[in-house]
This record gives sequence, structure tokens and C-alpha cells, in this order.
Amino acid sequence: MQDAARAACVSHAFKRSWRCYPNLAFNMKALGVDERSCGEDEIVTNFTSKVDNILKNHSCIAIKKLEIVFRYYDDKVCNLDSWLQTAITPGIEELTVQLSTKSRKYYNFPWSLLANENGKLIQYLKLSCCAFSPTVGLCLKSLSRLELFDVNITRDQMGSLLHNFFALQRMQLKNCDNITCLKMPFHLQHLKYLEVFHCSSLKVIEIEAPNLSNFQFMGLRQVQLSLGVALQFKKFDMSFPGVVSYACTNLLSNLQYVEALSLCSRREIIDTPVLPSKFLHLKHLSVDLNAMTFSPTYDYCSLISLFDASPSLETLVLNVLQRKMLHESIVGDTSNLRQMPGHRHDRLKTVKIIGFSSAKSVVELTCHIIENTASLQCLTLDTTTGHPWHSCLTNYSGKCLVLHVDFLVEVGKGLLAIKTYVEPKVPSRVKLNVVEPCRRCHDLEPLS
Repeated sequence: MQDAARAACVSHAFKRSWRCYPNLAFNMKALGVDERSCGEDEIVTNFTSKVDNILKNHSCIAIKKLEIVFRYYDDKVCNLDSWLQTAITPGIEELTVQLSTKSRKYYNFPWSLLANENGKLIQYLKLSCCAFSPTVGLCLKSLSRLELFDVNITRDQMGSLLHNFFALQRMQLKNCDNITCLKMPFHLQHLKYLEVFHCSSLKVIEIEAPNLSNFQFMGLRQVQLSLGVALQFKKFDMSFPGVVSYACTNLLSNLQYVEALSLCSRREIIDTPVLPSKFLHLKHLSVDLNAMTFSPTYDYCSLISLFDASPSLETLVLNVLQRKMLHESIVGDTSNLRQMPGHRHDRLKTVKIIGFSSAKSVVELTCHIIENTASLQCLTLDTTTGHPWHSCLTNYSGKCLVLHVDFLVEVGKGLLAIKTYVEPKVPSRVKLNVVEPCRRCHDLEPLS
């Protein structure tokens, strides 16, 4: 937009060309609106007048891509209805309306503008801070990607909306808090990717779209997941409290073809159960149990049943980070390590454990992996938080994130556990990487 405006100042030909430019991006940076030097009212007025002037002089018949990103939206000042009525024509292919407002008042998006001919070519639609209103004649036959962020839409309205999509390939829902049940019907034959994040009222997800291969869910509580019997997921990510035991108990039959599985839980009340069948095609497994504290009764060795049910596993990433470790420490424990029965892996090559500590069951799990993985090539034990931006080597501040003294004490115990119990078991063919906090920024007390 800025380049086009500059060019228009030096040539009448360029000026005419700019008026037919097909891609319009209205955001603070593109329009040169400086938040640091203006008050909010001035920002709204400045933004609105610039968009009004551009659309007034633009030949809107040629618009293919329209992007409106404005976090100071005010329905009393912004002429958003007028902008969309002017810009949305039968030739439009991509539309983004990304708003934000202090009052949390949703913009009533005029879906009627996409009815009939106006919506027939649109392929990409992204809305945020908008409300849904039923529209007769809506048929977005070409829409392949839909993103709804903080959209006020109900279960029935979502069902009505999806009924009009036939080419949809990717769909993302975030913070759509009025949806209680999400149904992905069978007629969505082209849907490959579905992402559902933080929809607080959502209780049930039913998926019948036959070709969905990538599913991601994140929430603060468990949802009931109903999956079609013919689904063949390749990548499956879920995050909510108790998801590890839930997935192993309820989803195994639906994930037989999954190749990459990611499970994230901030709370596991019961140990991981023994699995009745296997993830025969699973190659990449990530289990994130990162939490402020984790139940001291949880046995990390129970995860062995999940590993053993994955005979094709090649990569394993396990996050057991606890800001305050409550598990029994192996340091000072005179009892022997448990010898856990399990499957011998001949394909697992890379293992990374983030938040490695002196928790006895973590050490026992690590030793079990070493002793039962003939194919292991690289083992990384990370005693830090695992976040790159927490390190002075990778962030912009040049200083490491300050770590609590109790955490640093546990780091010392974890390093001692590695030296005492893990290193003697690591074969020479295996590369052992031990990651510890920066000693320039942190005072690590040596333990012996």
C-alpha cells in the first residue's frame, strides 16, 4: 500500500494503476497510523478517514483480497459496513476482518454481502470479534479456508454455516465461547485440517468429515470426542487435563493410522493405563506433562505402556517440567531402581526429556528407555525450562530468565542423578546431551 501510494505521487499512469490494485490491506502499519504519538480517538479518526478516502478513489470492482485489521474498532466512528459494501463484489477471493474492542461488543458481520454471486469465488475468510446472523442464500462453494477467532456463534448457527461449504480444506476456531457442540458433517469431503482452541463452552466434538488427517484441540477441560470409524488421522494433537489417560482409553481405535501424536496435560490423576492395542504407524510422539506441580502419586513409568504400544516410534519428546517438584527424589534414596518389563524398540532413534529432574520414576523411565532401545542414537536430558527465550543465548535481553532458588536446587539434584544413574548405562554409540542452566547467569551448587 505504501509503495503504491508513493508511485501514485509521481505518475498519472501509476495513479490509475493504483486505483485498480486488487489487494487492499488496511492496518495500522500500512496506513501509517502511529499509536505512540496519538490518542485513541485520534487513531480511530485517522484510520477511518484514510480507509474512506482510499475506497472512495478505488475501482472496487477489481478487489480480490481485502484485509481490515483494527484493534481500536468503534462502531460509532468506523464505517465498516460501508467499507464492506463497497469492497465485497463478485470477484473477491480473500476477506479478513480482524477487530478488537475494549467494550467486547461484537461487530454484526453482514453475511448477506456474501450471499448469491458475491461469495461464489471467495476462498479464504477470517473473522474476529464478530457476530453471526443467519443469512438466506449463503453458498460459499469455493471457500477452502475458514478462520473464526472470538466469533459469537452458536452450535446451530455453526451447523447452518457449515452446511453451505463444499470445498473447505482448513478450519480454525479460537475463543468461540458460545459453541457447545461442534459437528463436522460427512459432506465436508475436502476437509484436511481442523483446529479448535479455547472454546470454553464446548462439550462435544463430532467428526464425520471422511478425509480429515490433521486435528488439533486445546481446552481447559475434557471434551467428548466422537470420531467416524473410517477416519485415518496422520497428525493428532490434544491438550486438556487428563488427556493422556483419556486418549489411551477412548481414542486408540480411532488413531491406528496416526503418524504424529501430541498429548499435553497439566494434570494426570491416574497412571497411564495398559493399552489393549497398538499405534502401528506412530513415528513421532510428544507427551507434555509440564505443570507448576504434578501429582506426586503419578508414576512416570506408567508411560511405558504408551511407548510399548508404538512399535514404529522414531522420535520421542517428553516434557516433565515442574516448577516445584513433589515426587520422591532418587537423591539420598538407597533402594534399587525398578526393572520394568517392556517392549524392545528397534526404530526409536531420538529421545528428548525436558524438565529432567531427580524424581525417581523419571530416572527409572530414562534408564528403561536406554536399556530397551537398541536403535537409540541421541538422548537429550534438559534440566532447564526448555524454552529458548529463557536463555541469554537466544533471547534479546542478553540475560537468562530468573529461576527460583528451589528450582535451581532441583536442577543440581537432576544433574547428580544423570551422573550417578544415567551416564553409566548410556552405550558408546548413543550421543548424550545434557542441558543445564547458564552458569554465567545462575549459581548452581555442585552436589555430590
